[in-house]
Amino acid sequence: MTIRLGTPGVDGLAGVAGKLGEWQSEAGPVQLHPGDLGWFWRFGAERTADAVRVWERDGEPLAIGMLDEPDLLRLAYAPGVLEDEELNQRIFEDCREPERGVLIEGKVYLEAPTDALLQELLFKDGWSPDDPWQPLRHELAEPLEQSALAIEIVSPDAVSERTALQRASFDGSTFTDERWHAMAAGTPYAAARCLVGRDEQGTAVACVTVWSAGKGRPGLIEPMGVHRDHRGHGYGEAITRAAAVALHELGASTAQVSTPLSNIGAVATYQAGGFEPLALVRDMVRPG
Repeated sequence: MTIRLGTPGVDGLAGVAGKLGEWQSEAGPVQLHPGDLGWFWRFGAERTADAVRVWERDGEPLAIGMLDEPDLLRLAYAPGVLEDEELNQRIFEDCREPERGVLIEGKVYLEAPTDALLQELLFKDGWSPDDPWQPLRHELAEPLEQSALAIEIVSPDAVSERTALQRASFDGSTFTDERWHAMAAGTPYAAARCLVGRDEQGTAVACVTVWSAGKGRPGLIEPMGVHRDHRGHGYGEAITRAAAVALHELGASTAQVSTPLSNIGAVATYQAGGFEPLALVRDMVRPG
């Protein structure tokens, strides 16, 4: 038996999203989620397919990677293969050699589950841990505290306010109406929602997108933002609570999110919204 590396093509993206959803569980690691794929889909199906790498044995996917950037690969593993020597060795070799079409030359980053054997292989090869990220989780058992904002679900004919909020929440954001529609056309968005939160005057002040991986599986928040002109009023906590409610309605077992540990404000916002911190995780980085 040998491990094969491939790309899915546009026609294979639905299968990739399905596998990523199947691999999410409360007992499993924090890893690449179908919502991550769905958020990337804003760049279009072809670019999304080009960013995906699939490692399989006998036609069965065992690991899926997504290149968030040419120098950043994020991975998810099928249940039971985190310590599979053949699989991890193959991923290691493919990530180590730029000609194999995974990571580029020079300084690169790799996000893999903490318990994957790959982490040990990278460390022995001279890779080192990068700055820590803080995953957080919200249990979705009822009753959930409702948001203090008026919450609206974004419809396809009213996306401009949502995309404008994104650009006003994140410096350098390139989110446009066209990209929202590209994202919404992707397979993962069938189990997702975009929400806009309004203050007492009816002003749109915060936004979030939530992604389900299927009933009884962890859901994902990606992204969440508050308009830069309306910060400091608790709107981040409020839209976060709305996200948890939406994921509960979609059948998720928990809501998950990750943010850099250095982003103290974001960590505090999620905790105020009912999220509990999990063990820190770190990307592995190869020096340039």
